[in-house]
Order: sequence, then structure tokens, then C-alpha cells
Amino acid sequence: MKRIKAACICQTLHFMLKEEVEHSDAVKQVQDEVVKYKEQLQRNNTKHKLIEETEQPDGSILLKIIKQYNSSLVGEYLD
Repeated sequence: MKRIKAACICQTLHFMLKEEVEHSDAVKQVQDEVVKYKEQLQRNNTKHKLIEETEQPDGSILLKIIKQYNSSLVGEYLD
């Protein structure tokens, strides 16, 4: 029998601008969405490690993150 001892997921998330919105408003919306995403991780007690946050030339944002997979133990992944 096998059991998962530890698990994490590595993600690159691209928070993209909405095309039908004025550029400055779209950038603000993306920034707000990133803040809400981070707050949701905290609120859900999801263990995570933000590897990189990069604003792109168009104002969109890339997040590279390692986070807890479901409710699995994270082991040494986040050290």
C-alpha cells in the first residue's frame, strides 16, 4: 500500500488584463485580484511560498507560487 507523505503544487499564475476595460482600470483590477488571491490563501490557511511576483510590461502580473496541495502535509517543500 502507498500513502502520500507530502505534496505541494507549483503554479505560475498570469493575472491578465481585461481587454474591454480602459488600461488604467484594468491594471487596477489585476492588482486588486492579486491582493484578493493572496488574502484567500491566508484566509483558507493554505501553506504557500511566493517564489516570484513580476509585473509585465502591459501591467498584467505573473505569480510563481508553491502551495499546499489539498490538505496534504507539505513536508520540506516550503522550507
